[in-house]
Amino acid sequence: MTNLSTTAGHPARSSDRQVAWVELPTDVPPPAAVWLPGLWMWLAGAAALLAAAGSVVGLVPAANIYGRETEIFADQAAAQDLVNLLLVAPLLVVLGWRAHRGHLGAYLGWLVCLGFTIYNYAIYAFSIHFGPLFLVWVGVLGLSLFALIGSLTTIDLTAIKARFAGRALLWPAWFLIVISAMFTVLWLSEILPDLVAQRPSTSAAQFNVPTNPVHVLDLAFFLPAAATSGVLLLRRHRWGYATAAAQLTWLALTCLPIMVTLFVADARGHVPGWAVIGPIGLIFLVAAVTLGWVLRAVGPDGRPPRPLRTTGV
Repeated sequence: MTNLSTTAGHPARSSDRQVAWVELPTDVPPPAAVWLPGLWMWLAGAAALLAAAGSVVGLVPAANIYGRETEIFADQAAAQDLVNLLLVAPLLVVLGWRAHRGHLGAYLGWLVCLGFTIYNYAIYAFSIHFGPLFLVWVGVLGLSLFALIGSLTTIDLTAIKARFAGRALLWPAWFLIVISAMFTVLWLSEILPDLVAQRPSTSAAQFNVPTNPVHVLDLAFFLPAAATSGVLLLRRHRWGYATAAAQLTWLALTCLPIMVTLFVADARGHVPGWAVIGPIGLIFLVAAVTLGWVLRAVGPDGRPPRPLRTTGV
């Protein structure tokens, strides 16, 4: 309590007041650790090893894995293999290990690497011609899917929200909502005219597939999920805190193969669509900066907050 001195029963003058420090109790329990169970870590690790091995084979020219695909689809598959091999597969292993040791930022990043792997290997398994790597792709898809489902059913959402201390993250929330709406309008601007004209999908024809798998996965899963994460984050819901960083990381990761494809096409003597590198690069940059903002809002792992001090008057 604040102590005020008095003289002859009269209230103390301001010059006589003594300042006392009031310390809150220091026995505040540390925030609950959010750690990744070993089973899901090992499943994801196995998926990462399979994915890396498949990407190496896919990049070997003699294997001719994508020989029956269209030029643009083969370039995209090779670019995806590069991103898988050099970035995503190592991240699955490293982030999984750190998440297993209780690092929340690593846990959130690991979740999105799994989601990114599921997204891309669904395209591999369903849209690329049947061939030597088919079972590898199916194996990666299955292992990643079960690891993601298992981790989401065991994650401590209340502890995650507590680590964010209920902070308002308005910009990340609105960014997810707006970017989801933008891509929904973009995809529908192609799909609806094709449907009205009763012609095959314009973009799917470039890949020689019945439908564009990106349209399917984005409109059915990712874009609604990203918008929902944004809305939940606005409402400071625990699922919003648990998924916002993952959605932002996924958005940044999806930009990388698009940009790498341009350089792969150029190296192969094909005509790259350089016009997309500006908007895609901008989305990548904004998503990465926003992700950094979200991760800075995460409290330290397993440490109690400092006791606050106030001055009495």
